[in-house]
Amino acid sequence: MSTDIEGKAHHGEAIEHHTDVYDEKKGVADFKADAILAENAEHNMTVLQAVKQYPMASFWAFVISCLIIMESYDVFLMGNFVALPYFITRFGVEIPGQTQIVNGIEVPVKVIATQWQGALQVSGQLGALIGVFVAGPLTSWIGYRWATIIGLMLLNVFIFSFYFANSIAVMFVAQLLEGVPWGIFIANAPAYCSEIVPIQLRAPATQMLQMFWAIGSIIVGAVTYCYNGVENDSAFRIPIALQWLFPTPLAILIFCCPESPWWLTRKGRLEEAAKSVERLGRRSQVNSGETVAMMRRVIEFEKSTKRPSLLELFKGTDLRRTLIVCFVYSAQNLTGNLIANQAVYFFRQAGISVNTAFALGLITSALQMIFVMFSWILTTYLGRRTIYLWGSAVNTILLFALGIAGCFGKGQAANYAQASLGLIVSVLFTLGPAPASWVIIGETSAIRLRPLTTGVGRGSYYIVEIPCIFLASYMLNPTGGNLAGKCGFVWGATGFICLVTAYFFLPEMKGRSYREIDIMFQRRLPARQWKKTIIDINDDE
Repeated sequence: MSTDIEGKAHHGEAIEHHTDVYDEKKGVADFKADAILAENAEHNMTVLQAVKQYPMASFWAFVISCLIIMESYDVFLMGNFVALPYFITRFGVEIPGQTQIVNGIEVPVKVIATQWQGALQVSGQLGALIGVFVAGPLTSWIGYRWATIIGLMLLNVFIFSFYFANSIAVMFVAQLLEGVPWGIFIANAPAYCSEIVPIQLRAPATQMLQMFWAIGSIIVGAVTYCYNGVENDSAFRIPIALQWLFPTPLAILIFCCPESPWWLTRKGRLEEAAKSVERLGRRSQVNSGETVAMMRRVIEFEKSTKRPSLLELFKGTDLRRTLIVCFVYSAQNLTGNLIANQAVYFFRQAGISVNTAFALGLITSALQMIFVMFSWILTTYLGRRTIYLWGSAVNTILLFALGIAGCFGKGQAANYAQASLGLIVSVLFTLGPAPASWVIIGETSAIRLRPLTTGVGRGSYYIVEIPCIFLASYMLNPTGGNLAGKCGFVWGATGFICLVTAYFFLPEMKGRSYREIDIMFQRRLPARQWKKTIIDINDDE
């Protein structure tokens, strides 16, 4: 997205350009010259200049990121429900031979059965797995805006079934249905955010997704903290009903937002793409003709006579891109994320009291949001690969430390050591691997295959997450493995494998235009050579 360096005089020339660039008979060399100007302008921008010149792009990225609140809210909601006293009383099973004193009366100890605890937490992911594979073809056909609006309207309907559920089985089905629109949101949000902003804003725009994931968990933490002492159905009905706060306002906002100019350019709707660029930036400071020319140049480079298809993702250089996206998504489940998602339940099994566990869960979520903001600076200036590798390394060490702490029994000191390490792992995950992942996902895929690639990538996330949730639930549940902090050994081992894989296969894409990224994949450059490789501005292969 180019900058008008010379002010309004140049803008007058740009308007004349604006109509020229859409003449389909115009030679490739002509719009290539404009594309070079636009790409150079993006490279020469500072972060602050990019924000000032594209304020609405930042705003619409913020709005789209709000979609992630809904999936985050529900993921953490189910994680908190299995630790919520009344929910356990209502739907739990007795542990043979164990009792507790409640209000002076000895009563059996109850827990949510291991199989249902895992099932409740994977039901939404199963639905989302369907949703992400629907998202790719649907978005390629009707665009990001309408695909997202359809998902939001469906979500409004599906919340009813969850709210009125009176058994765990019905809750399972309700969560499965809610998961379908979540899949659409999670597949489209990083792709849309990365397409509407200039190079310097791609990191913070896509990392906002992780920040809103933390915000969703903060809302859940606050609500369940308030209701953990309630002893009637309101303890879980009201947190469920609060989901209705999000879909309709977001649908109205997204109806007003511009479609991705990259999507419009792919469809040959160049005039609409230019108008979209002008809505994203300050009209006096952007040259929409040059910007669309830059998009045309990349799309011509990727041009194919075939319609985008899932099969194409697994051929040639696109296979490498697909594998990177799938790896980064999947690795989120193996480097500390599941401890973050089950923080309250983890704290309970580490021997922390109910109120303290919910308070620590809320503190964890608040710290995650703050650390995501720090990650904007780190990713923008240090790079994606750098903070991903260092963040994963630190988390792996801490996970092994958590496992060691879990070997020291159930004393107060050991309990607090496990809780502290669990909190630190959950928070540091949002400083390194998690936010860097969103940027990598948004940048790696080819433009013409982006909706399909992000859909398949998120699908791989759920395929890995579903068995991992059952494993995590089994390891923590008293009726299962009852490992508490010793689960750190398992996640430390998987985290180490992910770290080694990332070191050899994850390239550095900081400061690269989509044209440069395409060329480097086409040249099959090894991941560790990307940072020092120079791509000439005139190169198209």
